[in-house]
Amino acid sequence: MAKITVYITGSIAAYKGVEVVRGLQKAGQVVRVVMTAAATKLVAPATLAALTKQPVLTSLWDSQDPIPHIELADWTDLAVVVPASADIIAKMANGLADDAATTTLLATSAPKVVVPAMNSHMWAAPATQRNLAQLKQDGVTIIEPVQGRLAEGYAGKGRLPEPESIVTDLQALLTADGPLSGCRVLITAGGTREAIDPVRFIGNRSSGKMGIALAKAALAAGATVTLVVGQVSVPLPQSPRLKIVPVESTTDLLTAVQREFKRADVLLMAAAVADFKPLKPANQKVKKRAGKTDWQLGLTETTDVLKTVAQQKTADQLVIGFAAETQNLLANAQQKLASKGADMIVANGVGGTNSAFGSDDDQVTILRPHQPADRWPVMSKKKVAERLLHQIVMMKSGD
Repeated sequence: MAKITVYITGSIAAYKGVEVVRGLQKAGQVVRVVMTAAATKLVAPATLAALTKQPVLTSLWDSQDPIPHIELADWTDLAVVVPASADIIAKMANGLADDAATTTLLATSAPKVVVPAMNSHMWAAPATQRNLAQLKQDGVTIIEPVQGRLAEGYAGKGRLPEPESIVTDLQALLTADGPLSGCRVLITAGGTREAIDPVRFIGNRSSGKMGIALAKAALAAGATVTLVVGQVSVPLPQSPRLKIVPVESTTDLLTAVQREFKRADVLLMAAAVADFKPLKPANQKVKKRAGKTDWQLGLTETTDVLKTVAQQKTADQLVIGFAAETQNLLANAQQKLASKGADMIVANGVGGTNSAFGSDDDQVTILRPHQPADRWPVMSKKKVAERLLHQIVMMKSGD
């Protein structure tokens, strides 16, 4: 049973949103509703309130709760915008929050699904397609409109799919089968940045490809995934079973991982975490000074995220770390396995002509306590991720 918030917006197909709400309820889901001002001109909020036995959020100012958008955002397991007008798609893509619906959506970290419905010309407009591309980049799932007769009296693409079809798609996304069905997997991906001043930072060359591949493989295996993501150069995956938590610094990443790990069964620490940060970041941009050609930048160690979190794990949680090394790969990775408290270390070489950074391929060696090192051949990161998830399934089953 999932807690689903349905957002009904100002499309003529708003009445079908009522049927989607009813269909989700019949499927056993708990539903609450948010409506835009335009939607209330097409469907009465009292109808949805009667169906859900919950007040419909239409304004930030009429609720008894002083911050209703945050309460609802925190409650939500899945946010579904149906029908989604061109207006709300544009606002979501650009981070606008000028009413109850857009403010609540912006505050929602749960997975989001957008089901557009509009005139075919509006659907095909470059601005709409740019906005949809941005939503996909942000990890939002799009259930596209279908060809059919529109309210204007002619046929075209822009018609909302039938409510029964939408509910079926949502149910399939919520209840995927697979060897990790019901398993909660927490994955970190990409590089962290440590501020030197408001303009400059210390970073690394991580593309995030390995972490993204792991997220996709975990989703394909049926898991519910939380992806804590730093700087990446590849698109993020989309799924209602995927929660994306963006972070900037190592401190941000530690805070997010500690919070999310409490509810996770498996942690895969694939992020490239900065080991050092500036001792005293400047509040203003550091300027060149006449006669001074050097700049001494003091650094201090960051918190060891993998070690800190591994010390908090319970007997039924798995922690898998990654070791990216430029030399003495196995020796350094073995030392990391012994000192961090992880259940597995995935070791790979970086730097030079065979660097895994930015590449679609990788060669890794798997290290586990009291077991010989298992060197895998060079393969795509997609294959590495799938094989690694298979190992996790075996470890979870006790093999």
